[in-house]
Amino acid sequence: MSIHSDSRGADPSRRRFIQGLAAGGALAGFGLWPRTSHGVSASHVPELAGSGFQLAIGQTPVDFTGRTRLATTVNGSLPAPVLRWREGDTITLQVANRLRDWSSIHWHGLILPANMDGVPGLSFDGIPPGGSYLYRFQARQSGTYWYHSHSLFQEQAGLYGAIVIEPREPPPYRHDREHVVLLSDWTDLDPAALFRRMKKDASYDNHYKPTAGDLLRDARRDGLRAALRERLAWDRMRMTPSDISDINGHTYTYLLNGTAPAGNWTGLFRPGEKVLLRFINGSAMTYFDVRIPGLEMTVVAADGQYIHPVGIDEFRIATAETLDVIVEPRGQDAFTLFAQDSGRTGFALGTLAVRHGLQAPVPALDPRPLLTMDDMGHAGMDHASHAGHGAPAKATAGQHAHAGHGGGHASSGDGSGMQQHPPSEHGNPLVDMQAMTLGPKLDDPGIGLRGNGRRVLTYGAMHSLSGDPDGREPGRTVELHLTGHMEKFAWSFDGLGFMDAEPLRLTYGERLRIVLVNDTMMSHPIHLHGMWSDLEDEHGRFQLRKHTVDIPAGTRRSYRVRADALGRWAFHCHLLYHMEAGMMREVRVEESA
Repeated sequence: MSIHSDSRGADPSRRRFIQGLAAGGALAGFGLWPRTSHGVSASHVPELAGSGFQLAIGQTPVDFTGRTRLATTVNGSLPAPVLRWREGDTITLQVANRLRDWSSIHWHGLILPANMDGVPGLSFDGIPPGGSYLYRFQARQSGTYWYHSHSLFQEQAGLYGAIVIEPREPPPYRHDREHVVLLSDWTDLDPAALFRRMKKDASYDNHYKPTAGDLLRDARRDGLRAALRERLAWDRMRMTPSDISDINGHTYTYLLNGTAPAGNWTGLFRPGEKVLLRFINGSAMTYFDVRIPGLEMTVVAADGQYIHPVGIDEFRIATAETLDVIVEPRGQDAFTLFAQDSGRTGFALGTLAVRHGLQAPVPALDPRPLLTMDDMGHAGMDHASHAGHGAPAKATAGQHAHAGHGGGHASSGDGSGMQQHPPSEHGNPLVDMQAMTLGPKLDDPGIGLRGNGRRVLTYGAMHSLSGDPDGREPGRTVELHLTGHMEKFAWSFDGLGFMDAEPLRLTYGERLRIVLVNDTMMSHPIHLHGMWSDLEDEHGRFQLRKHTVDIPAGTRRSYRVRADALGRWAFHCHLLYHMEAGMMREVRVEESA
């Protein structure tokens, strides 16, 4: 039986059961200079500490689904070893490539020289087969970060790992113990073949398209004319309201620290301890919604930067983001770490427990969400929002006012609250929709999370502990639109793929505002290498320092950038296949003429 017919024809619940039989993980591996100490979790993921490291990129057999496949690993481990550094230390990493293909490692979110950033074709040539590269840079920050390949699809195949940088000064919170919680997605398919499949059939994993029965249900609720009008609006865009994610649990097995759900990765605690959990979304394509039933979480850092503590029950973590939370488990011997994908097709799973071998009840997946026209920036086109999936408030002209400073490539609006679009989008066969009424929606928990009875983290609830580290008003504004064509699986900025677009040129030392407008129906986590992205609130005030900014469908978000890093940098969507399909730009920071 072919992989194609097996993965599509199998009953989803049966497939999840089969996947759950395998704990998963490397069948062979080794670590260099492993470190364990009081208060640090002991799991099968090696941890290396110090300032000098020897890392080897190679292939290792793994089994997550009952079938052995080759993963791309570091020192034989999936995930790659946790690297623990100290702020202020000079870090040296000798990375050997034992693959047949060129490789690389990018240190995600770290501020370092361009030639150490690890992006082939921009900051260096890459690491040839049989060759090595010496990374050497100072750890100028502290917090939770991660590293991954920036070559081909090696990240999807397993080349990712956690970085923990101990602060020079004590953190503004106390904890007794900590665990790294790295979430990821695994496929038995060759990742390049998966990309080709997406180009041929982008809706392959969308098993929940509207049916004739759904149309009859909507007609009884809203009236036949309204139901037909909504169905026709979706048909004109060649989209469906169930297009939540491109690839989901029908293809992926979701992992927590390299362990499938039945493997029951366990982090230990003693009752009454404050436990710091360092969450990292190291997936290729998955947004996770995370909760620990029975425990409140206090968020203390986002993307490695301290924030004012926020008490929550649940959070959505976009691909490439990190969040540090503190929990105080007591009253039970075990608690479930539950991370369901945003499309509600599967989950990653782990346990916090007083000893190994325990497991708490596993929640059921939440109901599958459905997009509305409001969700995609088409306010007013819905006759009614879907039951249980209410749309956020419609954007107004006032919500756009702050983004028009300094003159980007296009006006932010025409005064009516309607979004303007760059000329390169018009008549473009690779652009299938344009959002019209948008706002930042910083207080919106997101589709599938609204009104669920739990306190859900939002960007609007997070505020950096320190103020604006630059203090200057931006001297200019650059506006970019996130664009795509769902059927063709083509993704871009302003309708222009990476190879067709000129670099975005910044002058060294300048302060500018970047405005991102999402014209697609998908969320996009946007990552600017080498510099911080200082997210603004709806009034244009500094709010939150990040290295990856999530831009949900139907939103317009802005952040400030200080161009303080000379060189050539990548700027891209961190959904791996979106980046590969064209949603990437080069940023050049140059001395003034």
